[in-house]
Amino acid sequence: MDWLQALVLGLVQGLTEYLPVSSSGHLAIGSALFGVNGEDNLAFTVMVHVATVLSTLVVLWKEIVWLLKGIFRFEINDEMRYMLNIIISMIPVGIVGVFFKDYVEEIFGNGLLIVGIMLLVTAALLAFSFYAKPRIKQEIGWKDALVIGIAQACAVMPGLSRSGSTIATGLLLGNKKEALAQFSFLMVIPPILGEGLLDVLKAVKGEEAFGGIDAMPLIVGFLAAFMSGCLACKWMISIVKMGKLIYFAAYCVVAAIAALTLSAMGY
Repeated sequence: MDWLQALVLGLVQGLTEYLPVSSSGHLAIGSALFGVNGEDNLAFTVMVHVATVLSTLVVLWKEIVWLLKGIFRFEINDEMRYMLNIIISMIPVGIVGVFFKDYVEEIFGNGLLIVGIMLLVTAALLAFSFYAKPRIKQEIGWKDALVIGIAQACAVMPGLSRSGSTIATGLLLGNKKEALAQFSFLMVIPPILGEGLLDVLKAVKGEEAFGGIDAMPLIVGFLAAFMSGCLACKWMISIVKMGKLIYFAAYCVVAAIAALTLSAMGY
């Protein structure tokens, strides 16, 4: 991987981590086009995932400080309830990530065929949430947090958007767009960090080095993912509030066609 490929893939990761179009699916498409091998991809994936987490911390730092202040009051308050909902939402993805992620990858693989199919599923979810008119709730309860967490756990499938699944599920449950945008981004911070840690442990356990890629592409990819992640996170919060997700459904269909075409061509 050279620095130009790292720049492009870093920008793709940063933008698509928050936009409901599947970052894993786009990285798979980009890696296939660039011919990036698994060893390079592992190191690069860990770096860009850490970069996107940092971009979330930068964009939502006020909300994070608000949560931490409430937690350290050591009393039951709005901040504590909010954090408990985030923890509840993490349970399904934690179980799947620790115990079943390898089985899912073994059964379904990471090829462009499954990516294309899951992008179509993402498009269907976004379209359904756009046209559905559920009864609006005042706040996100623990039951909704659990269901949204289950949706996030399902996004372990390559091509199924994490943000698209969680936001669409929350909208279908009747949660307010404003509250859902913030919650959906805060709840993905621990799973993204955990996913990166699991990848590192997998490499160490399998005695796989993070070699094969120079420091410069890693740095370029990290910076590109961080800066584009900051922009995408802010942009996506505004988009969710406006309810314009149907455009991303159309885009996912186009991306799915591209993935399926590349799969048929043998990439």
